[in-house]
Amino acid sequence: MRQVLPESKELTADEVARLRGVIGKLSRRLRSMQAGAELTPTQLTVLFAVASAGPIGVGELAAREGLNPTLLSRTIGRLSELGLVRRETDPADRRAGFVVATAAGRKLRERARSERNDALARVLAEASGDEREAILEALPALEELARRLGDVRR
Repeated sequence: MRQVLPESKELTADEVARLRGVIGKLSRRLRSMQAGAELTPTQLTVLFAVASAGPIGVGELAAREGLNPTLLSRTIGRLSELGLVRRETDPADRRAGFVVATAAGRKLRERARSERNDALARVLAEASGDEREAILEALPALEELARRLGDVRR
């Protein structure tokens, strides 16, 4: 079975599966770092999104992260119990609420980001110049792929 992507060569199902597999493996290996290991992948994703966005509405957060409201509500509840985020009421519309990262949540996000960036940098430093160049050249295409996949989910 072959899948065709617009304006590109045909890719085999095997090639698509290899790409998906390597993306998943990279993601799992980076997630397994020590900082944030006590959180689920969804909890980490939500914490990172809230810490990056600043105060963010729950509806906007659900849409941005592609999460159903029930799962998001449970995730925010758990992060709140852990002291990593807090809910705030919108003063302009008391029915609406925001989620805000606490200082502890921002600190955990920064520790996790630094740890993952450092690990990736160490491994990339061991790669050949050609391998590093190929990875860097692929970044714009991978970023576009991520953007397009976000559009497909919605």
